[in-house]
Amino acid sequence: MNTEITRTVLVVDDAMTIRKYHRTLLEELGCEVVEAENGIDALEKLLEHQLSLCLVDVNMPLMDGFTFVTELRKGAEQADCPVIMISTESQQGELSRGYQCGVNLYLVKPAPAESLKLYCQQLMEGGVQ
Repeated sequence: MNTEITRTVLVVDDAMTIRKYHRTLLEELGCEVVEAENGIDALEKLLEHQLSLCLVDVNMPLMDGFTFVTELRKGAEQADCPVIMISTESQQGELSRGYQCGVNLYLVKPAPAESLKLYCQQLMEGGVQ
């Protein structure tokens, strides 16, 4: 009997190549990956899946990452889901805004693969708050 819990991670990015890259890294960690192209799509996925982590881009059409994280944190059911925001935006104001919205970690693209995998594991295991 397999008692291992499969962790589900939501990858939110409008770039398909980035979603595929993150999917590959997360699957190496044994995670199930759910993809969304923007914040609105991501909010719908929240209704369908119990998540262990979200990887979220900032600049996306329809609903950006900041708005998505703000909405996630308002929700009762998965409000405490860890979030890593990964963006090309590296200005201090963007980082501050990310943390004000409630992200657990803000990384600048391209995030090194091994570092990203380590951060994901730590957050899913309750570390790096």
